[in-house]
Amino acid sequence: MNLRVQTVLSTNLSTTIVDNPSQHARQLLRVAIDLPRHNLFDYLPPPGLDASQVPLGARVRVPFGTRESVGVVVDYASAASVSAAALRSAHELIDAAALLDAPLLRLLRWTAQYYHHPPGEVFAAALPLALRKGACAFAQIELWRISAEGAGALISPRLQRAPRQRSLLALLAGAPDGLRAAQLAAHDRSWRNAARVLAARGYLERLEVADPAVQGPPRRTRSAAPAQLDDARSAAAPLLSAAQSQAVAQIEAAAGTFGAFVLQGATGSGKTEVYLQCAAGSLQRGRSALVLVPEIALTPQLVARFAERLGCDIAVLHSGLAEAERLAAWRAAHSGRARIVLGTRSAVFAPVPDLGLIVVDEEHDSSYKQHEGGCRYSARDLAVTRAMQSQSPIVLGSATPALETLHNLQLERYHRLVLPRRADQPEAPQLSLIDLRAHSVTQGLSRPALDAMRRHLAAGGQVLVFINRRGYAPTLLCTACGWIAPCRDCDARLTVHRAKSQLQCHHCGAIEPLPSRCARCGFTVKPVGQGTERVQETLQTLLPEYPLVRLDRDSASRPSELEALMSSVLSGESRILVGTQIVAKGHHFPRISLVVVLNADQGLFSTDFRAAERLAQTIVQVAGRAGREHTRGEVLIQTEYPEHPLLQSLLKGGYEEFAAVALAERCAASWPPYGRLALLRASAPRPQAALDFLKQARALAPAENGVRVLGPVTAAMARRAGRYHAQLLLESRERGPLHRLLDLWLPAVAELPQARRVRYALDVDPIDVQ
Repeated sequence: MNLRVQTVLSTNLSTTIVDNPSQHARQLLRVAIDLPRHNLFDYLPPPGLDASQVPLGARVRVPFGTRESVGVVVDYASAASVSAAALRSAHELIDAAALLDAPLLRLLRWTAQYYHHPPGEVFAAALPLALRKGACAFAQIELWRISAEGAGALISPRLQRAPRQRSLLALLAGAPDGLRAAQLAAHDRSWRNAARVLAARGYLERLEVADPAVQGPPRRTRSAAPAQLDDARSAAAPLLSAAQSQAVAQIEAAAGTFGAFVLQGATGSGKTEVYLQCAAGSLQRGRSALVLVPEIALTPQLVARFAERLGCDIAVLHSGLAEAERLAAWRAAHSGRARIVLGTRSAVFAPVPDLGLIVVDEEHDSSYKQHEGGCRYSARDLAVTRAMQSQSPIVLGSATPALETLHNLQLERYHRLVLPRRADQPEAPQLSLIDLRAHSVTQGLSRPALDAMRRHLAAGGQVLVFINRRGYAPTLLCTACGWIAPCRDCDARLTVHRAKSQLQCHHCGAIEPLPSRCARCGFTVKPVGQGTERVQETLQTLLPEYPLVRLDRDSASRPSELEALMSSVLSGESRILVGTQIVAKGHHFPRISLVVVLNADQGLFSTDFRAAERLAQTIVQVAGRAGREHTRGEVLIQTEYPEHPLLQSLLKGGYEEFAAVALAERCAASWPPYGRLALLRASAPRPQAALDFLKQARALAPAENGVRVLGPVTAAMARRAGRYHAQLLLESRERGPLHRLLDLWLPAVAELPQARRVRYALDVDPIDVQ
């Protein structure tokens, strides 16, 4: 993201945050409600309060239509945007103090404005579901106490035939202030059954009160005394290399100011240690740290390292949490009790008081971009914006930085910090290409690849076989009539999952039983192509003496499964690992000496302009799993196009040479990062409806110098999940003209009659245009 974008956009924003509003501007509340509407809603303050008593960032209950909603107060107003007759009062102030502090409020407002997304939906995405419904922002204690009716029942003969209920009443009668649920459980593990009956009769009262023990320390100020790490819980830091020490020193020197640092180093060069040392420095200064990772699978091991080293509470936020877990983690972060917040994409909106450091690990990863549903934001770009707004340093770590990041380095907006291979590391893995046209192949595995696997396994090493395609086979084919099992709702083939005897669509999630005969002619069908399941089956047949595990989204859908598989590989119990891109992201496998990359060609000829970049990053990342400890690793890439320029540039000059060529090509074509894009995507149940809507939307686009509107066209996969998809592309050399057009254009698009008959969404800075 262009770091000057705030200045560029400042003249285009219809509303701004009022940090110190004057008294005369505090007559009305401007509230963000979770609705697909691009405006805020004006309300009078709750009865008995004036607007100055309602803090910005607090939640209020407000009437909306015939129902009641919970919204966030994000601004004040002196004049209403509706008539006096339509103006209504908020029902209740939920939070006496701001739920979202000023820096986070500013970030959320900026997000809605930059991505041109309804502000209420952006604010809702930053809160756990319970808080969106009005739950208390602080940790609660479940408290039970006896009522006056219960005290009377205790001395009457009514409960003589219910000794458990009578015992519970007697226990609570001795505690006038009530007892916690944990205290009652210590007395009787089955107390809830009795409590439920007594409460229904009115003998017991259930309360929820704030827990003072977990509210955390008071919010720190920048002048507060430095915090001390818990030595009883923290581990000693290892000795840093010269490059690591220099990186830590430069990042630490930027404490209290904004600075973007790109920490570039080969896998295993020690980037995580730099993160840990910088986070420890932030804690010593009384500040907090936010750490983003691209995948849930990376979270447990990173949490373990941070907890062991820093000895402080850590709040973990990601989409795999149950709602209660997410609420507890949010509360721990908000209260300041958890000084480190670690999570995936959505954690960029976590409440982190006194933010002193942001880390984005594997910053190149496309998982940081929200692809479907809601605001299509980039967590990496928002992290940079948040660091800039909070005057904190940010560390973008990767062995293969995104081309946008490299462009910012060229423009000297970011600072490069390079970590060479450690002195105790072997040389970089040796990359070689296997020409599939010249060798026999067994179920996707070439003879040279199998020979190399036997050689490394016999020498005591482990082998990683990488194929970025889960399932058994991508196609089920009838050998008689040529029928291919299709998805009924998508323009896609169903993937064979033999282990579950299913056909699955990897686009819409549809599942069908795996047939044994053709649905059209009744002849025998067979799976065609390879996925992780088939590669696993083939290797177990060809190399039965070596234990094997498969790591993909099917085999590791739960954290416990992932932990068991990882433990099997790390212990050396499993000698062969077959996996998808999950294995290429941040995992440390010290005994793997050989990596075999299957099906690398699928990214060489894609219509997506970022496909080559993603393929190069994936190859380099997965290659980094080989030879991380004592012996030089070997990487074999199977391909039918060994002369392809991408593969040749990786072979000769590594990722740096590829990136230089790719940036030059992007510059010549005015594609990002040298151009700015926005996509208006639409879908409808009928094929023509989405295109018709986009045609009418294009006709409304105002003329803006330097902005081209291209299309509309059908999406690369026109039918997906039973809907037909199309898109309209907006292209500009500069961000300013593009956003000016969007500011004027989108309100008009929303008024189109067809807008209510299609689903549409704007994607600013899309990472694919297919």
